[in-house]
Amino acid sequence: MSNIHVEKVIDVRHWTERLFSFRTTRPASLRFRSGQFVMMGLQSEGKPLLRAYSLASAPYEDGLEFFSIKVANGPLTSRLQHLAAGDEVLVGRKPTGTLLIDNLKPGRNLFLLATGTGLAPYLSLVKDPETYERFERVIVVHGVRFSADLAYSEYLADELPKDELIGELAAAQLAYYPTVTREPARHNGRISTLLANGKLHADLGLPGFAAESDRFMLCGSEAMIGDLRALFLARGLDEGNTGEPGDFVFEKAFAEK
Repeated sequence: MSNIHVEKVIDVRHWTERLFSFRTTRPASLRFRSGQFVMMGLQSEGKPLLRAYSLASAPYEDGLEFFSIKVANGPLTSRLQHLAAGDEVLVGRKPTGTLLIDNLKPGRNLFLLATGTGLAPYLSLVKDPETYERFERVIVVHGVRFSADLAYSEYLADELPKDELIGELAAAQLAYYPTVTREPARHNGRISTLLANGKLHADLGLPGFAAESDRFMLCGSEAMIGDLRALFLARGLDEGNTGEPGDFVFEKAFAEK
């Protein structure tokens, strides 16, 4: 397994019966950029069982953090959800991915749009000073079914703006916008609807959808990505990728099922 690191679990947090996160040690040789993912998993019957997982940790942090769903019969997550401190996991050596700010054209407002565990890469991006250097405003929009699914909400709303390294930038430039679809909450509705009808911009105090200055990243369910991609293309936005920056990018390697 020359292309795989064996790392130890440091701690595990169970957010709900369906969501959990965990931190592991970090290989000294692993270098990555905010927004990238690695192959991560466990040994299964003498073979590595790996899936693509976004890195929720910042490139400068000592450990690696992952955010995952629990699938009762899932080949990997059915076992990952039982991890405990001291257990071993496998981490690939080659980070990759399309959710890089270099894949976006210059702009004023960066919208990080996520459903469910699609939030993970943005947890890395909002801890990266370069994100705030490139954009005046950084807006994390997290869409979930129930309020209990809003993992990391206290971190994004309260803790990050007080962080010793990044807090000043986050306090001045970061906005957190959680939205819920299946019970009353401060914000309700699908992300695509909130963007299409202008409510998202209005709630944020922005004048409206601005193709010349708004940039978007998408990560999460296939339905959300499909709806938003269609919306953006209909409004004349260009899709970005490695080597050709655009107005929006989405993670092509995986989508939250």
